[in-house]
Amino acid sequence: MEIIQQILPFVFLIAIMYFVIIRPQNQQAKKHKEMLEALVKGDKIVTSGGLVVEIKKVEDKYFVIKMNNETEARLVKEAVARKYEDEV
Repeated sequence: MEIIQQILPFVFLIAIMYFVIIRPQNQQAKKHKEMLEALVKGDKIVTSGGLVVEIKKVEDKYFVIKMNNETEARLVKEAVARKYEDEV
């Protein structure tokens, strides 16, 4: 009986950590992955560096992005922070 009383606070602590920290992070990672899979040519994105760019081509692990009329680059998909929504 004493063992249960000693272990019970640790069980509650682990449960609280799961619902406060681990579960929300997993849900956020899942939403980010779904957002990356839904991106198509012509979408504007914000990179983790803060650049707003347009997707020109979608590849397996990369996006070919257009920075301006002359400059194109390859961007790793994990470097996409979010989809850019014009606030008009």
